[in-house]
Amino acid sequence: MSGQPTCRAHPPRKPVPVGENGPGQGTCGPGTGEATVTTAPRRWFGGGRDESRRADAQAAKDAAAAAFYELDTAQRDLRISIETIAAADGSPEARRVGEGFAALGQRIDQVSHVYIDAVDAHDLDRVELDASAATRARDELTRAKEELVRVKGELDRFAHGLQPLLDRAETQLARVAPARERARAALLAASTALDEVRGKGIRADDLAARLAALGPELTKLNQGAAQHGVQETVQRADRILRDAEGIRAEAARLPERAAEIDRRLVSLRTRAQALRNRADRVDPVLSELRRRFSAACWQDLQQVPEQAVRDVAQAEDRLAEAGRARDQQQWAVVAALVEAVRASLDATDEAVSAAQDRLTRLEAVARDPQAEVQRTRFAIRDAQRLAMEGRTVPEARHARPLDDAVARVARALSALEDRHPDYWAFLQEMEAVRSSVQRVVTDIRTERGHA
Repeated sequence: MSGQPTCRAHPPRKPVPVGENGPGQGTCGPGTGEATVTTAPRRWFGGGRDESRRADAQAAKDAAAAAFYELDTAQRDLRISIETIAAADGSPEARRVGEGFAALGQRIDQVSHVYIDAVDAHDLDRVELDASAATRARDELTRAKEELVRVKGELDRFAHGLQPLLDRAETQLARVAPARERARAALLAASTALDEVRGKGIRADDLAARLAALGPELTKLNQGAAQHGVQETVQRADRILRDAEGIRAEAARLPERAAEIDRRLVSLRTRAQALRNRADRVDPVLSELRRRFSAACWQDLQQVPEQAVRDVAQAEDRLAEAGRARDQQQWAVVAALVEAVRASLDATDEAVSAAQDRLTRLEAVARDPQAEVQRTRFAIRDAQRLAMEGRTVPEARHARPLDDAVARVARALSALEDRHPDYWAFLQEMEAVRSSVQRVVTDIRTERGHA
């Protein structure tokens, strides 16, 4: 009974009242439960007493059959509940329920076999059935019925105990259908968006490939929670929903993205040409630096013009490659190339600007070194005041680097008295001093903020 039920027992039927069947009257055929007509009188041995025992045995048989079918029906219903719990709940408690149901199934099989054996062992329609055989049949069938009823009670109590788990599982299962419908709707929307994009002459092959890759996941989603479990099915539906919505959104943006890429390609080509022209003007700036300042002030810029020309040429080659990828609608390739060209031109722009910036700063410090010195000394004094707040003597770990900063400023200013002063080294030293002072300020504020 624990698998597909196979019952060899006869179905329940009404017993034939004693004394109603005389010669040539209808009687019940063996195992059929329906009246048949006999042409010969039936011989009864033992008279009314045997017939009464036979009727008692038949009644016991009918009662056992009824108990058997009630147990079978209850087991079928409970199996559906167990399968519902197993599909929705993978907890240890749910696993124990499954094990308990399996153990109950074994006991059900045992009492069912006892019942079936009792039915097969006694042919209550046999003419030669005597009173003792009928009594044995009645007793065995009664015991079989009692066992069936007892196990049915165990099954009912077991079913009652798992009701909280079943309620929770049914709540979980209720999430599956909406999640599946949302995923299917998202897939349809993504497919529609792709069709609209293609109608505008944009192939969107990468998006189409991503959408096609969701096909196996959709197949598993359609197989449902019974095969894959509630949690996995809902999670799969959420993944499909998320991926499909991403595809739909990208497809919707694709025409605008294509137009933006076209604009960026034009802009980068214009910028590359402008940088090439600016690179040509670096040489006069370097000549001015060489004429007015020591070699240490400009040596690191010597390679800027040639390097800028090479970088611009490389950027133009990448832009040509990006144009070809644009014609083939390889959007990811185009985007990567555009980003690489932008970064390269940024670096080239910075290098080309560095020469003019260097000349401007060196001219300023050569005219008035004190402006840079005052800026640095102001930063030192501000840090010293902060170090003395609430103290009569500053902490040595704060005072020492500030004292060193004062000395460094004096040394740097003194170095400018050389015949060929290195103004670039002076500017770098002032920046380094201000950075060290700022670290002291940050340390003090951090410590006091934590106090």
